[in-house]
Amino acid sequence: MGKKRIVKKNSSGVDSALKARSLAKVVKKKIVEGTLFVESTYNNTRLSLADRFGNILAWSSSGALGFKGAKKGTPFAASKIGELIGEKAQQAGIKEVNVVVKGVGSGRESAIRSFAAFGVEIVSIIDRTPVPFNGPKPPKPRHV
Repeated sequence: MGKKRIVKKNSSGVDSALKARSLAKVVKKKIVEGTLFVESTYNNTRLSLADRFGNILAWSSSGALGFKGAKKGTPFAASKIGELIGEKAQQAGIKEVNVVVKGVGSGRESAIRSFAAFGVEIVSIIDRTPVPFNGPKPPKPRHV
């Protein structure tokens, strides 16, 4: 049968190899202010860090950190993404950030809190969750 390969994970539940790989891509620009886009659905959470012109500097998602299935949509997974993007923001030299939130998932707040723990000042938080104002067309009456 052969030997079983054992993959060791650190105590935080995140695969350390995936985290190291995403931190290896160093941001070359030194930027003072930027925008953090948080897209949180029921199944996943994605964070994107952009400069003030909208050029993406760094991004990550809970699936990219090794979370699978229902664990991708949890606040814990979102906080781990926030920590990772916070480290990348420190490397890029970002001091202040505008946050744009989109979606109704459970990772919205925890991602922002863990990102703010890295000493980046949050200037504003804007909620751009799409809200239907007319809804779907109602069903036609039954012909019996």
